[in-house]
Amino acid sequence: MKALNAIKKSGSKLIFSCKKHSPELLIVGGVIGVVTSGVMACKATLKVNDILEETKENLDKIHEVAADESKKEEYTEKDAKKDTTIVYIQTAGKFVKLYGPAIAVGAVSITAILAGNKIHLKRNAALTAAYTAVDKSFKSYRQRVADRFGEEVEKQVRYNLKEVEVEEKTVDAKGKEKTVKTLKTVTVDPHDDYDISKYSPYAKFFDCGNTNWEKNPELNLAFLRGQQNYFNNKLKVEGYVFLNDVYEALGIPKTKAGQVVGWIYDEKNPIGDNYIDFGIYNIGDPKARDFVNGYEATILLDFNVDGNIWEKM
Repeated sequence: MKALNAIKKSGSKLIFSCKKHSPELLIVGGVIGVVTSGVMACKATLKVNDILEETKENLDKIHEVAADESKKEEYTEKDAKKDTTIVYIQTAGKFVKLYGPAIAVGAVSITAILAGNKIHLKRNAALTAAYTAVDKSFKSYRQRVADRFGEEVEKQVRYNLKEVEVEEKTVDAKGKEKTVKTLKTVTVDPHDDYDISKYSPYAKFFDCGNTNWEKNPELNLAFLRGQQNYFNNKLKVEGYVFLNDVYEALGIPKTKAGQVVGWIYDEKNPIGDNYIDFGIYNIGDPKARDFVNGYEATILLDFNVDGNIWEKM
């Protein structure tokens, strides 16, 4: 069973790798095809003289017979025109047969290059959307902090600053030294317990607007746990899971960012948590605690994605 799972995982990763590098493969293949098409056309050109000479011989024979007065009744001018047309059609067919493979290879190659470029454009659009979502979420978060606590507090949070009371010695006009306390803005020590918990831009509500949602909190918890377990097994077997796959299973609309964001499983070199977490058991979130305890039927799911797995695979 383990061997079968290992083979399945390797096959899944190979398919993923081919999909990931499909633009490069298409473009490189297209360039090689264009060069091959040029070589084939050059080789075909070497045979053009043979076709032209054969055509000339056939036309000369037609003209020779048509000019023979003794055969005017047997071979009329109409017959000569008909045979001439046949010779031209046959010659055209020979040219098509001669250059056809080169043209076909060239057309397929150009199509491959255009297809690879199209995939690149789509992925760039998805990445742009993903980073736009992050930027929008961050700006929205900053604005909420500023609206609730003021611009100064928002600045302190953003730049990791805080005001501390310090004692300074000063000398007055009479030359007497005294100690005064003042407030000074300083950078927070990174080891200090100073963090603002916030949701990621990929967080989604699981509520009455979802077709899988039920009024019974226990049913919702069972459904979400079942999906989380399923995708964790899928992650271990296939080695990767996209966020859009999870969204779709939960009944949440897919997003452009979800096309590139997700999880990667690697026992030897983990780049993330190596497991999928919907944020159901977030003990720091009172709403999540109420959901698990059965007091609340709605929950805001926040996914512990590893980020852009296209770049990390």
